[in-house]
Amino acid sequence: MRFIFMVSILCSIVFAEGSDCTKIFEERKLELLKEMEKIDEARQSFEALQSATNLLFDNKKLALEQREAVVDKNLETTKQKEKEIAKMVEENKKLLEQIEQKTDEKISETYNKMKDASAASIIENMPVDEGASIIFKLPAKKISQIMSKMDPKKASDITLRLKKGPPFK
Repeated sequence: MRFIFMVSILCSIVFAEGSDCTKIFEERKLELLKEMEKIDEARQSFEALQSATNLLFDNKKLALEQREAVVDKNLETTKQKEKEIAKMVEENKKLLEQIEQKTDEKISETYNKMKDASAASIIENMPVDEGASIIFKLPAKKISQIMSKMDPKKASDITLRLKKGPPFK
C-alpha cells in the first residue's frame, strides 16, 4: 500500500508538473508564434519595399534610356548638319575664289588695255600693296611699260614688294 500511495503521489507530482510544463511550453509556443508573425510582417514589408525600389529603378532606367535615345538622335542630327555646313563652306570658298579670280582677271584685263601713262598714274596713287597686287597679274612687258612711266621711288617700292611675292598685304 505504501507503494501504491507513493506511486500515486509520484504520479500526481509528475502529472502536476507536466501540466505546468505543458503550460510553459504553450506560453513559449505562443511567444514564438508572435515572433514568427513579426518576422513574417517584416519580411513582407521588406519584399514590398524591394519591389517598389525595383519598380522605381526600372522606371528611372527606362527614362534614362529614352533620354539617351533623344540625345543620340540630336547628336546624329547635329553631326549631319555639321557635315552639310562644312560642305557649304567649301562650296562658298570655291565660289569666293572664282569671284576673286574673275575680279582679278577683269582688273588685269582693264589695266592691260589702258595706256601706260594712265595706268602708271593710277597705280602711283594706290597703296604699295594694292599697286603690287595689280601689277603682279599683268604680263611682264606691260609691267615694264607701266613702271617706266611711274615715279622712280614708287616703282622701287612696288618692285621690292613684288620681289617678296604674294600675298601683298
